[in-house]
Amino acid sequence: MVSHLKKGRERMKITRTASAFAATILLFLLGWAEARSAGSSKGQAFSAGEPGDPKKSARIVIITITETDSKMMFTPAKVEVADDEQIRFVLRNHGRIDHEFVLLSPTEPHPQAGQMKQGLAGSNAMRLPPRTIGELVWKFTRPGQFEFACLIPGHREKGLLGTVMVR
Repeated sequence: MVSHLKKGRERMKITRTASAFAATILLFLLGWAEARSAGSSKGQAFSAGEPGDPKKSARIVIITITETDSKMMFTPAKVEVADDEQIRFVLRNHGRIDHEFVLLSPTEPHPQAGQMKQGLAGSNAMRLPPRTIGELVWKFTRPGQFEFACLIPGHREKGLLGTVMVR
């Protein structure tokens, strides 16, 4: 009888260990799936489209950022894009201070504002130090009007706002 009890306890230990292991795997997979569906700031798409593939061909659009004491601007301030077109934005900050280029939807919140302050630019955003050049590749997958802006406090209000028309 002692041997039956011993075997029963061993089976219970194995069952508990297997159950704990299975629960751990399940929790890991649920966490992984939640992180994937939420998206990280690096790969997240929004209504204007999705991150482009830098290895594929893209139309180049050069955008220059300049500033004066009272005004800041993107040149050009309006870009027209075909639906399903991939664009390689070549961004040139000719200014004396940092600026950002963030693709936005006028109808969606701007979560990047806080992320950009922390240096966590997403795939639809780039922060440029003074006198630097950067590139951002984006594929526009939906017709409509979208924006690009600088979300550094006060910059948008001074004119760092542009429009992307996707047709």
